Amino acid sequence: MITLKQWLELANYRISEGEKYMWDCYGEDTFMLTSWNGIHGKGGYSTDITFDTKTQVVFEVCVYDYTNDRAYRMINPRYAMAHTEEAKTRGVDMNTAWDGVDYIELDVEEDFVEKATAILSGQDYDTRVMIQLELDSELEMEIYRNAHRLDMTVNEYIQMALVELIKARAPELLETVDA
Repeated sequence: MITLKQWLELANYRISEGEKYMWDCYGEDTFMLTSWNGIHGKGGYSTDITFDTKTQVVFEVCVYDYTNDRAYRMINPRYAMAHTEEAKTRGVDMNTAWDGVDYIELDVEEDFVEKATAILSGQDYDTRVMIQLELDSELEMEIYRNAHRLDMTVNEYIQMALVELIKARAPELLETVDA
């Protein structure tokens, strides 16, 4: 999970708002900081971080791209269930970032950092979501050989294999993603 220090560096230490986090799911010493450039339309962005003021544990980070109507979020996996449960008890759709825009959940720290860096600097960025794969060495070597045989990068090969797997097992998922 991204650290408070990393987030502060991403936000260029520009804090526009801060408040006590009012939900109970992360504990009683929870605070949220926001860095917003003051624009809600084209060229607008904000990012926030929710963390424990005593332990500095980060519970979640978000970045909002108002130009492209995208919202990215990472929730610390240790606290995701507590967040989900509290959202249910409060009757809150935890997937909605704002009217008509749902959160895109990120699991890879590098993915969040890349997207946040680009959004905060007004640059284009890759909207695909990174995933981490843990492969045993035999499978990894097979992937390298197959990618080489097909004259493609390992990333291209894995992406192709995942799309084929989804087509075979859950084709309805491909209707919502760019394959």
